[in-house]
Amino acid sequence: MPQIVNKKSVLEMAMGAIAEITDYEVERVVANIMDPNTAATAKRKITITLTFAPDDYRQQIGMDAQAKTTLAPIQPVRTSLCITKARDGSLLLAEMTPQVPGQVDMDGDEAPVPAMARVGRAGY
Repeated sequence: MPQIVNKKSVLEMAMGAIAEITDYEVERVVANIMDPNTAATAKRKITITLTFAPDDYRQQIGMDAQAKTTLAPIQPVRTSLCITKARDGSLLLAEMTPQVPGQVDMDGDEAPVPAMARVGRAGY
């Protein structure tokens, strides 16, 4: 049996590429943790898969390394909509606002006109 001169982990093979893809995925996880649009305490996961494919003579082994990351999803954004009709009879979705558009609040700011989206066809 040959003497092992420079014993390394299999994770150090591929000229360091396995460690490199792992570090890349760790950066993605940290960025996801720092994103204020994700749940702070959600768990994130990195799975490293090593696939070994030996030849018919059991002398050479092809090895593929792949890192798969599961990140926390972006939290949903909630709004309230109401359905109304335009003058031409087409349907509109209007975003609900806390104040009547044009109304001035205690700070002197005017409430904006709500966002509206035309849906469907005229004549509903």
